[in-house]
Amino acid sequence: MTFKSMTAAEVARKVINEDELFILDVRNGTDFFDWKIEGEKFELLNIPYFDLLEGVEGIIERIPENKDILVVCAKEGSSIMVAEMLSEAGLHVAYLKGGMKAWSEHLEPVKIGTLTDGGEIYQFVRHGKGCLSYLVVSNGEAAVIDSTRMIDVYLDFAESIGAKIKHVFDTHLHADHISGGRNIAKKTNATYWLPTKDATEVTFDYEPLESGTVITIGHTAIDIHALYSPGHTIGSTSFVIDEKYLLSGDILFIGSIGRPDLAGLGDDWVVDLRETLYIRYRELSEELIVLPSHFMIHEELNDDGSVAKKLGYLFAENHGLNITDESEFRALVTGNLPPQPNAYQEIRETNMGKIQPNDEKQREMEIGPNRCAVR
Repeated sequence: MTFKSMTAAEVARKVINEDELFILDVRNGTDFFDWKIEGEKFELLNIPYFDLLEGVEGIIERIPENKDILVVCAKEGSSIMVAEMLSEAGLHVAYLKGGMKAWSEHLEPVKIGTLTDGGEIYQFVRHGKGCLSYLVVSNGEAAVIDSTRMIDVYLDFAESIGAKIKHVFDTHLHADHISGGRNIAKKTNATYWLPTKDATEVTFDYEPLESGTVITIGHTAIDIHALYSPGHTIGSTSFVIDEKYLLSGDILFIGSIGRPDLAGLGDDWVVDLRETLYIRYRELSEELIVLPSHFMIHEELNDDGSVAKKLGYLFAENHGLNITDESEFRALVTGNLPPQPNAYQEIRETNMGKIQPNDEKQREMEIGPNRCAVR
């Protein structure tokens, strides 16, 4: 019996469609516990590869015959070997092409909506990392916001819709993933914008995001002036686009709020975080659709695979926006911080331009889930 491969894109569609899938993850238990593929109807079994070197007979009874079966490992090699053994035992099985490395790097584009003057906004969902990035298009011009290092996805997508990338933004200096902003700007001759207060240690030229800045993409203005929103970082900046969408960066998520400690200033920045969430954002229209830069769990996905909710919904349902007592808020934020992201200091230094790790090192630095939210 033969076995086949399944791509990260195919797995992403199963997540979005809430299809059934049985995953046999053959990484070691620590890696599996830290970071895994999850879906509404996914069933997971972790058996380390080294426990299967003598054969798969001992686990056959634990694997269903009536579901799609996917074997997963870090880079695909071990999963191919296990898939072959399972196939020889009579099971229809597939392995994840490229392994968890490919899962971490896959981006799924989703159209969020149209703009008043006929433009569009797209969200790029990085299922394996929980990262969200954006492309805004208007009148043949485009802006990319909070891009990942996999820049060809944005370049190819813009070309496919006949748009030229004119501006690239980062809402803040990222600590959980490597930004592709500067590389996109170099490739396209676009302007790269970064919040001034987050850029005090950067080693490259950039355009400063400051109060009063309004950038027009085609016929659409990205208004930055009203939404200097510190708390996750001291320079965090939210964008209102077309008076319809609020790009909240890592300040506000669907089910949580941003952590303030990734530059070592959690106790100081928790005050800024509260002011942004409870004062600055309260002055905005509750009809704005919040588009964050991360999501935590697959339950935050909408039916179309997007991650988006109205601000009014979050005011009602997000616990982090409903803590009236300041001391209780501080305790929630500082007492419920997850572990620091993998290699976050190196990632920050890369995004500052201080170090230039090679592609393989960058992949290693980003392995694991995002950890930008308060639990």
